[in-house]
Amino acid sequence: MTDHNTDPSTCYRHPDRQSFVLCQRCGRTICGECQTPAPVGVICPECMREARASAPRTRPEAVRRIGYLSRSGQPVMTYALMALCVFVFILQSLPGLGSHITSALLYASPYSYATGSATAQAYGVSFEPWRLLTSVFAHASILHIGLNMYTLWIFGQILEPMIGKWRYLTLFLISGVAGSVGMLVLAPGHAAIGASGAIFGMFGCLLILQRKLGGPIRQLVVLIVINLVLGFIPLFGATIAWQAHVGGLAGGLLVGLVLAETRRISQRPLQAVLLGVVGLAAVLAGVAPALF
Repeated sequence: MTDHNTDPSTCYRHPDRQSFVLCQRCGRTICGECQTPAPVGVICPECMREARASAPRTRPEAVRRIGYLSRSGQPVMTYALMALCVFVFILQSLPGLGSHITSALLYASPYSYATGSATAQAYGVSFEPWRLLTSVFAHASILHIGLNMYTLWIFGQILEPMIGKWRYLTLFLISGVAGSVGMLVLAPGHAAIGASGAIFGMFGCLLILQRKLGGPIRQLVVLIVINLVLGFIPLFGATIAWQAHVGGLAGGLLVGLVLAETRRISQRPLQAVLLGVVGLAAVLAGVAPALF
């Protein structure tokens, strides 16, 4: 007989693991190890056993294979994002081609202005809003991508199992765009590349969720403050786009707030709508110069 945990903020099978993911059948909280993908969301081990027991005899093997191949215990979305960043960096490093790749992906505020506007003409560019996101996947040096990928790997292992891979991807993308918006608002005319804004969004989201769950936040706050302060130190400030960090952090805080306040299964439609609103707001803020 299973001793079910009564704390709704932790996995019912592993009381020491905090999670925001619920079983779509019984509504209990489950950690990454206990999640098995279902047609909609994920289900816990007990519900999975019940589903297998009630399934036709011709399907158990297929069910086992699908469950094995698509288990959520590993941060697969984190690995995918890391692989994409590394692939882009390899392209950036190609002789004769790399500089063109970087130029095609980076973001600077003039790209948010309408083609033919005074600002766009002054910089000799056109309206290219997709750069709000593409700049997230490009990096300036091996040290730059190394530090970002290490941080993404560390925090991805914490956040992705906690909120689920698709919410995690949504968080990363929204925070990345918000980081570019930070550059637009706080550093007009300056170009930037890198996943730092998206990573700061992860910091912000984790901060909100930890506070909601009653977990420790002091070390995370110290980490955020130190990384923000580094951007204002002359020795580091020349190469650190703290403006993108601020923008990404703000985006992550908003996503974290949405996730924290819409955790129940009955609130999933509302959660999807609110995440869509936050994402749309970030995009609109990024293209506002072309609209007004």
